[in-house]
Amino acid sequence: MQIVVLAGGVGGSKFVQGVRRAYPAAEITVVVNTADDITLHGLRICPDLDTVMYTLGGGGDDGRGWGRLEESWRVLAELGAYGVEPSWFSIGDLDLGTHLVRTQMLSAGYPLSAVTEALCARWLAADPQLHLVPMSDDRVETHVVIAAPEEPSGRRAVHFQEYWVRLHAVPDALEVVRVGIEDARPAPAVLTALAAADLVLVAPSNPVVSIGPILAVPGLRDALRASPAPVVGFAGILGGAPVLGMAHRLLPAIGVAVDAAAVGRHYGARAADGVLDLWVLDQRDADSAGSVAAAGLGVAVTDLVMRDADATAAFVRFAVDAGDAATAPARRG
Repeated sequence: MQIVVLAGGVGGSKFVQGVRRAYPAAEITVVVNTADDITLHGLRICPDLDTVMYTLGGGGDDGRGWGRLEESWRVLAELGAYGVEPSWFSIGDLDLGTHLVRTQMLSAGYPLSAVTEALCARWLAADPQLHLVPMSDDRVETHVVIAAPEEPSGRRAVHFQEYWVRLHAVPDALEVVRVGIEDARPAPAVLTALAAADLVLVAPSNPVVSIGPILAVPGLRDALRASPAPVVGFAGILGGAPVLGMAHRLLPAIGVAVDAAAVGRHYGARAADGVLDLWVLDQRDADSAGSVAAAGLGVAVTDLVMRDADATAAFVRFAVDAGDAATAPARRG
């Protein structure tokens, strides 16, 4: 069985752990958002790719949800002693090694997908059926537009990492801009995996800055819609609030309510130019299942709390069975 997962970082990595628990023999390709990527101190940093890689490779810090286990911060402290900015983004000593290798390989002309494969040769060696691929080899960055009374326009754009890490998502997001998205193309392995997939899962990651950029890469949505596999998406909004992150601060900027059903309708049904066959809601949002069905989407309701890998595996299996049932008539046709 070949499974493709579209995912962001922290929540996405936990979700993939559950998918692996549910399907231990499957070949799993995780298409990871790279619009969070940023260059700092001359280093190309890929937060979502690294979070997924470290977590699935057993080297992630589960307490923080990001970065390396048993990390230290002496280099960061030394940069601070020199007064070097930015000081708001934490780069650990162990994490620094990853960024140095990536930056050197990119500078030598290797595409990001090849760099990621090389890094994962260390971290995922114990699971050769698990593959991480960036959504694109091209540079894409999410910027958030906020109010700036001191600027002539009254607005300014900041990189998503600055909005989230330095500003803690406090200023209202007026607009979300994906710099470079028009010229980006899906990484070749993404298209290959989607064409061969038996199942595609959209993780309960941030719909604006994690899943949104993946779907916005020109050609990727078409490849997803053309995939012969059922596409099942999972809500990351439970009871009107995100499980992780700041989706509630960003959804209004794209005109989507902070509501699980609204996010499902935003992704849309494949039968109506969307990308999903089935949208899975948490039990606390069961009352909104009707509005999802009215939009032409298959809908299932279950407990979506990712307490551990076993709990995640249970709701993934439940949703896949529901998705098979929902798409069986279309496949027979």
